[in-house]
Amino acid sequence: MVNSKADPPAGATVDVSGGRLGPAEREDAWQRLGTEAFDIVVIGGGVVGAGTALDAATRGLRVALVEARDLASGTSSRSSKLFHGGLRYLEQLEFGLVREALRERELMLTRIAPHLVKPVSFLYPLRHRVWERPYTAAGLFLYDRMGGARSVPGQKHLSKAGALRMVPALRRDSLVGGIRYYDAQADDARHTMTVARSAAHYGAVVRTSTQVVGMVREADRVAGVRVRDVEDGRETEVRANAVINATGVWTDELQRLAGSRGRFRVRASKGVHIVVPRNRIVSEPGSETGIILRTEKSVLFVIPWGNHWIVGTTDTDWNLDLAHPAATKQDIDYILDHVNAVLASPLTHEDIEGVYAGLRPLLAGESEETSKLTREHAVARVAPGMVAIAGGKYTTYRVMAADAVDAASVDLPGRLQPSITDKVPLLGADGYHALVNQADQLGSRYGLHPHRIRHLLNRYGSMVHEVLGAAAGQPDLLRPLGGAPDYLRVEAVYAASHEGALHLEDVLARRTRISIEYPHRGVGTAEEVAELMGDVLGWDSATRERELKIYQARVEAERDSQNQPDDQAADARRSAAPEARPNILEPVS
Repeated sequence: MVNSKADPPAGATVDVSGGRLGPAEREDAWQRLGTEAFDIVVIGGGVVGAGTALDAATRGLRVALVEARDLASGTSSRSSKLFHGGLRYLEQLEFGLVREALRERELMLTRIAPHLVKPVSFLYPLRHRVWERPYTAAGLFLYDRMGGARSVPGQKHLSKAGALRMVPALRRDSLVGGIRYYDAQADDARHTMTVARSAAHYGAVVRTSTQVVGMVREADRVAGVRVRDVEDGRETEVRANAVINATGVWTDELQRLAGSRGRFRVRASKGVHIVVPRNRIVSEPGSETGIILRTEKSVLFVIPWGNHWIVGTTDTDWNLDLAHPAATKQDIDYILDHVNAVLASPLTHEDIEGVYAGLRPLLAGESEETSKLTREHAVARVAPGMVAIAGGKYTTYRVMAADAVDAASVDLPGRLQPSITDKVPLLGADGYHALVNQADQLGSRYGLHPHRIRHLLNRYGSMVHEVLGAAAGQPDLLRPLGGAPDYLRVEAVYAASHEGALHLEDVLARRTRISIEYPHRGVGTAEEVAELMGDVLGWDSATRERELKIYQARVEAERDSQNQPDDQAADARRSAAPEARPNILEPVS
């Protein structure tokens, strides 16, 4: 829709590299940012930003996506990892939000990302006789009718004995019965990265470690952004008809940088989760059922996660470092106290394998309690040439993205095509189900156990051939990582060669979840991963050593922060760790 400063490369509509985000593509992206003009520049590599880039690209627009750190490095890698309608929003009478979220859940399960998004069941323990069962059942009936029972089973009522058979870990005096219902879950960081790669596949220029440090202006309108490569300090201008601010908890900061007064304010709410071994909360053999508990403020989930359980979350105001929210001892104690109230064998601090803290970008309201702030999203044209979108929840990212592109249409020449992302499977979705049926044959072909193949299919879908193909002629890459046997060595290579990973933490914390799934938090496998990444990225011994020291310092700082009594003390410990991206500006305004 715009004339480029230079002729676009052939095949710009669909990237022939299949959405590859490797070192060569990264340098090419830098050249394109500085020499082409775009319809839309999206700021922010979380799920909403990635979704916005995909939405715009599949409408036929020229799109660039820039992210200061890594894809999903903020909120989008630190959620409860659920695609859900949100039962508690029913109680708050937010029927529109629940219906919208359940429709999105259905699309993810059946069409858009069946390789990444899976059904998961939860037991709701009933604690009160007479009134609680019909009250909860009525809510779950609405949940099912709004879309909850289309591709997943509806609610199932259980006696006390039936509930205890399903989750034997519960104390007998903690319930009088139960109701099982279904939602869906996904590895949020992998999902976000796959959305971004899908956008690149459809022609978007996607570049991480690329921070917006200023706005390009023409008269009274925003006409693009000035960006800095935070790896080497280079800067360039990116021209565009419209800029979309999809930076989540950084929304207000980017608004200040643009010199415009936002139409809404974003408030950060901290949510903390702990990860414990699967054998510490006993469940029915073969069962994948989690638990949902009411708390005085919100709800607490016990979520099955491979060989682990994720338990959380908290919901407290956060006004400190947005890039590195820190969990405190108080946060962890809150989670342990609430989950231990129903467990026959209480969890202790020694059981915890991983901890993570994330920030929800809530639209600010008048209530002082963040759990009561709205999860609805807002989108506004905050200045000529600039749109901001914030709020919402992970599940509804696709709707938010479409709304953001629609809002930018006033600044785009020509007629804007409607959003079609409800019909666009993510990379890896096509052919996934057939490959699951062929797991035994694939295992024989690559010399891997069918269980390992299924694990890979649920991470990469039909891109599994591309992943395992990276080990051609190097059979040692098909061995598990030392200290993290759930993952193969080739996955670290592929993360650097295809998935945009530039630093050790990108692989250990986001392309894999080693940083929260093993007690060593990634330190025990960091050296091996650094060697594998370094071979792809051209690291010398000094760079490898620097990466190891920075990652070790990050883990030490996180552990230290988790022993602190309050946010201020925890933030001071966590913020003391060095940044992996040396030239990043914080804050930018």
